[in-house]
Amino acid sequence: MGQGTPKNRADLIFRWLSVACAIVVVVIIAGIFIELSRHSSLAFQQFGFNFLIDDNWDPVSHQFGAASSIYGTLVSTLIAMVIAVPMSLVIALFLVELAPPRLSRIIGGGIELLAAIPSIIYGMWGLFVFAPFMRDYVQPLLGDTLGFLPLFQGPPMGIGMLTAGIILALMILPFISAITRDVLQMVPKVVKESAYGVGATTWEVTRKVSLRYGLRGTIGAMFLGLGRAIGETMAVTFVIGNAAAISASLFAPSHTIASSLANEFAEAVEPLYSSSLVALGFILFVITIIFQGIAHLWLTRVRKSVEG
Repeated sequence: MGQGTPKNRADLIFRWLSVACAIVVVVIIAGIFIELSRHSSLAFQQFGFNFLIDDNWDPVSHQFGAASSIYGTLVSTLIAMVIAVPMSLVIALFLVELAPPRLSRIIGGGIELLAAIPSIIYGMWGLFVFAPFMRDYVQPLLGDTLGFLPLFQGPPMGIGMLTAGIILALMILPFISAITRDVLQMVPKVVKESAYGVGATTWEVTRKVSLRYGLRGTIGAMFLGLGRAIGETMAVTFVIGNAAAISASLFAPSHTIASSLANEFAEAVEPLYSSSLVALGFILFVITIIFQGIAHLWLTRVRKSVEG
């Protein structure tokens, strides 16, 4: 009995410490929500619901609308996810299922190094190297072949929504692929060997065993990449063009919520201007919460379908 008391005391301390840490997280989130809503109240009182649907952002005339920023944020994130998710999945499957162990370690190390590169480096590389490449080769090619679509119309300037989306894809690809690789490596070998033993091909084992077993982790990796992409600031600021406009063309410059905050917050000395920028941050915070809620609902449905 005497030996068990210190152990029980340690368990009790650990339990309450864990509870306190969880409460701190909730309090921080609630505090951020309250402060953002409080400091953005002036903008919402001035413009009302029109703040969300108006694309006019003119500090000179004190007219502010978040529509163009929201549009740029969502479209650039969508482009990044469309490019990064399939590539990350293929890379992870190659490293786990097909590549020799030595080659897998080398490529895996390179992917982890990409994840460690600061975002401002991606932005500088995108502006000085990738944007000229897009201007001289990629955008003219897309304009000539797919110019009948509104998405690929307009002058090839190099910077713009498409360039920003590709840079974001390169940034989140290491995170998604590394996590997906780790998830696929956790698939029990006996399960895959049993599938091979009954005559399944590599593709069948990958599709019906590895991907099914690691589906929840893979979805989690995707939403982690989504969270990184939707709030990215410096890399996007360098290459998106920073124009408060909504255009169907992916070649056109635009701006995101994060890039607007980075570019203009230091200049916002007037109350309405600063409140409008804080309102953008509040909207980004709400969008992030919505996506996280969707992620949890999706994971819950996936878990029920797998268990069922």
